[in-house]
Amino acid sequence: MKAAAYTRVSTDKQGHSGLGLEAQQAAIRAFAAREGFDIVEWYTEVETGKGADALARRPQLAAALKAGRALRGPVLVSKLDRLSRDVHFISGLMAERVEFIVTELGRQADPFVLHLFAALAEKERQLISERTKAGLAAAKARGVQLGNPRLRAGTPEFVAVARRARTEKADDRATDLSDLIASARASGKATLQQIADYLNMLGVPTARGATWSPMAVLRIERRLAKRAA
Repeated sequence: MKAAAYTRVSTDKQGHSGLGLEAQQAAIRAFAAREGFDIVEWYTEVETGKGADALARRPQLAAALKAGRALRGPVLVSKLDRLSRDVHFISGLMAERVEFIVTELGRQADPFVLHLFAALAEKERQLISERTKAGLAAAKARGVQLGNPRLRAGTPEFVAVARRARTEKADDRATDLSDLIASARASGKATLQQIADYLNMLGVPTARGATWSPMAVLRIERRLAKRAA
């Protein structure tokens, strides 16, 4: 079956380096070889996936949709977040009546599954935002003057505040992820690698925007255990 392929990175830096694009292309090619797809068109974009007008700002995605209709075949993407993590955006794409296959989820993932994963990712972003705001409010209530020019870089006061802020941010991030990790374990994913794969499948990034590894999952679980002690 003929298919089109779509890849996307969010920044010019990623686009120029090719690192993110190369990984996506490799995943799509491997999937196409396994499943018997003939990729006849590639579309690549350097653009953020955020915003209600994301499709209008992504002409390559619009072109991929047009190609899919002309080919009467699917558009292949490596991960759901290369389309979007926004539920309404995903719903809009489904209304285009072009089949999207997320290679990370497999050929059998129907539109309902795509909506479910998009909803999980959207909720995770919302929780992070809420906890960040709550952390800033708590710091302000403790008397921390955010942006205080007297806290010059390198001074003991600055180091102490920065260290505390990093710890609180990491703790909040671990709490945000606790339900997803618990859900992974409840569904039978017992190893750190399986949990890492699950988080990557959902398109949930690490705090540094990278993909999950077993060690990264272990650090989160250790932090959660320390907080619970």
